[in-house]
Parts: sequence; C-alpha cells; structure tokens
Amino acid sequence: MTVSDERALSSLKRRLHTTIHVGTLVAAVVLIALHLAGGARNPDLATLNAQEFVSHLEAAISRSMSAGEIPGVSVLLVHDGEPIWSNAFGYADREVGVALSTGHMMMAHSISKSVTAWGVMRLVDQGLIGLDDPVVDYLGEWQFPDSRYDARAVTVRRLLSLNAGVPLGPIGVHYAPGQPIPSLEAGLVGDSVRLFREPGSGFAYSNSSYALLELLVERVTGRAFAEYMETEVLQPLGMHAARFDWDPHWEVPLGYRIDGTPVEPFLYPNRASGGLFATIHDLGRFAAATAKAPGDVAGSPVLSAAARAELYAPQVAIPGIFGTVSDSYGLGHFLEQLPGGSAAVWHGGQGLGWMTHFHAIPGTGDAIVILTNSQRSWPFMAHILGDWSRWVGLGPVGMSRISGAVTSMRILVSLLFLFAVWRTVTVLFGLAAGERRVALGRFASVWPRGVELVTALAMTGAVVWASRQEYLFITSVFPRETPRFAAALLVTAAALVFSALAPVRTARAASRA
Repeated sequence: MTVSDERALSSLKRRLHTTIHVGTLVAAVVLIALHLAGGARNPDLATLNAQEFVSHLEAAISRSMSAGEIPGVSVLLVHDGEPIWSNAFGYADREVGVALSTGHMMMAHSISKSVTAWGVMRLVDQGLIGLDDPVVDYLGEWQFPDSRYDARAVTVRRLLSLNAGVPLGPIGVHYAPGQPIPSLEAGLVGDSVRLFREPGSGFAYSNSSYALLELLVERVTGRAFAEYMETEVLQPLGMHAARFDWDPHWEVPLGYRIDGTPVEPFLYPNRASGGLFATIHDLGRFAAATAKAPGDVAGSPVLSAAARAELYAPQVAIPGIFGTVSDSYGLGHFLEQLPGGSAAVWHGGQGLGWMTHFHAIPGTGDAIVILTNSQRSWPFMAHILGDWSRWVGLGPVGMSRISGAVTSMRILVSLLFLFAVWRTVTVLFGLAAGERRVALGRFASVWPRGVELVTALAMTGAVVWASRQEYLFITSVFPRETPRFAAALLVTAAALVFSALAPVRTARAASRA
C-alpha cells in the first residue's frame, strides 16, 4: 500500500469516526427534545371556566389511564368550597367487565390518617386530651417496649405529626373480610412500636403512630374507634357512607398490582392509619371541609377554628424522598407552599392494588380527590394534579414533579440504549478497521477494561437484585419505565462486556505493525 493510499484510508477512518460520534450526539439531542416536547402541558388551563376544564380533565383522564394501564379511576373536584363535579372511569373488575361507579366503596388507605387526625383533634377540642401530653398517660396499662429513649417524650402532637420516633410498623399485613383479625393491642408489641430514634428528632413515616392514636381514642372514649369516628367525624361532615369497619354488603372494586394481577378487598389489623372505606362523594365532603378557611365555622361542624388551624400548621420539616413533594407535615396532613403563595394540604395513600390522593387549599375553597384501584397510578395522578393546580392558578403542586421525573427517566433509558449502540458500533468499526486486535502489551488496557467489566457487573447485579424484591419504591413512581430501565441496563452491560473483551491494539503492538 502506497503512502497516499494509507493517508486516504486514514482520512476515511477519521471521517467515519466523526460520523459515528456526531450521529450519536444528534440522536441524543433529538431523543431529549422529543421527550421534553411529549411532557409539555397546556399553558392556557387557567383561562378555562369550570365546564371547559371538566371537558379537558375527562379527556386527559381517559388518555392517561390508557397510557398507564390503569383499570379504574374516580375523580372529584371541589370549587368555591363545594363539590362541583365527579365521575368514575374504567372498571371495578376488569376481568368481568364491571364498570366503576361513583357509588362504589373505595379503599382510602393513608388518607385515613387525615380523617383520623380530625377525630383526635375533636378530643382536644373537648378538653379530653392535651396535644403535648405524653400518650402513655391515656393508654392505661399499655407501655412502650424498652428502648434507649424516653417514652414519655412521645406526645399526642408528635404521633399526629409523625415525629415521635415510632417505627413504620409491619408492611403487607392484612386480612380478608370475615377472616379473624388480631386485636389492636396484639399488634402493638415489640419492634412494631419500639422507639428507634429520639422523639421529636425528625419526621419518619409511621403507621404504628396512628395505631397508637387509635388505641388512645378507644381508651379515652370507651368506644370502638370505628363507632367513635362514624358519629363524631364522618356523619357530621356528611360522609354518610364512609366507615372504618367492614360491611359485607358493600360493593368494593378489585385492586390491581403493578403487574396487573387483581387483588381482593382486604382489611388492616389497625384502622386509623389506612382502614377507611368511602365513596368518592364521601371523600369529596372531607376535601371540601379541608378547603374552607379554618375560621369558616359553617365549614367545620366537627372542629373549632383553632383546632383546624392547628391541623394545617407545620410541625416538622420533611427530608428525603417525601421532601421532594412536600415541605412539612402538620397534624395528619402533608403541607406545601405553592409558587403562587398559597399553602396546600394533602395526603396520599398506597396499599396493595390501590393508590389514592386528595389535595386542598384551605381558604380558597379548591380541592381535588383522586381514587384509583391500581398501584401504577402515581404518574397518572401527577399529571392530573398538575393540570388541576394550573387551572386554579396556583402553580404546580409538588406531586406534579413526578411528571418531570418520568420524563427524565425516559430520557435516561433512551440515552442508555443509545450509548449501548454507540459503544458496540464503535468497537465493531475498530475491529473492522484493524484498530482492535490481540497484541502484546495487553496490560496497558487493563484499567479501562476493568472499569467496563465492573460497571457491567454492577448493572446486572442491580437488575437481578431488583427482580427479587416484592416491592420497590422506584417501580411505583415509574411503573412503565422501570422494566425499560432494567432492559436498558442489561443491554448497556452487554455492550460494556463486549467492549472489554474485544481485542485491543496497544502502543507496543502498534509500533510493531
């Protein structure tokens, strides 16, 4: 081969290299632009009247349900302090084809905490308990298991605000209706209630905290928790069908896991943290009461203005994952400051086969309730909440950030696949061009090869570990994207292994060529 031929070949190789790299960069930019364009929202929602927004919302719900593979959804809007619209979409039982209706009894899950907080604050209003009293003063013979922390520092306020150092409690413990259920006290033993941190030292989500408040209600009133809540909170608020105990005559939809398999209705051994059953209309009445200003006596037949203001006063800052969607926790409510300056209160719920949510703006009379019988619903709810908050003119609520996270995850998945293709094509081109071949001096490339192999092993190990977990938070946030992310990691790992094991031309070999 002549010198001019070698120069021409070298020039061709450089152009091909440049084409591969530039093409990959252009593809990455195009993919990002497409994903960002797909996440755009209608900027004119604030100009719509109520009827126009309902039409928009119905179309958005139908599209998002289909995209998210969500069987059933109930949604209710509160405006000017009153429910103005509600509707049900999809199925209560997808296999049989039973349509979901607004009359179906739905599992509220952790929205129950907000309702329970009203019941506890009613006792405060009546002077039967003090917010800053040690809870053990009201629990009779029951005592906290031994720990290094002072149990008397666990006050009613700290239990309500999830700032008592009480652990999360058992997860996944539930019973079929009609099945014998252990007593409340039987579950309040050992590590389920043993203090794991100093009371008052910070927010920690805890179902056991509300189980203790349930016990407090029963000890102080001498009444069953469900009966007390029905007569003192649910009925006065107009939640006439809602109950904390089970009625075999109810029509309750099936729930659906992330993988789409159905789940029969079930009961928790304690009810205050997640055991409320209610229709969308019941929870609409609760959201309407929440959306009215604390001083609006007509909107609060249960609590004084002072007690309601206490419910929505920040008690403890929220760090970590919860802190990305909320600023602080009050008494049974998440709290956030919106871009428009208004304060929002909300709570969500998640259980096997279910996701629920309500958002309210005390003082403006605006609220929304979203109930779904699917664990695939967080991106759906984020989309609907984002549209609602723009319509009421308050700026995006924290939960709508999930929509941005979904877009970011889609971009990441696309970039991983693109990287895998780019890396594989680059190696193949090098082999075809004679630039990657077995040569002496192999140890000169051990370091980059080792990094590629270790990275590939870590990616594969993460996917294998995740596939063996019964529940992962990332799967709830990204139900559609998580399988694609796993596939992208495996494809990228394969490309890295191929790159690491492909023959490499070293400087020593090049000098002998």
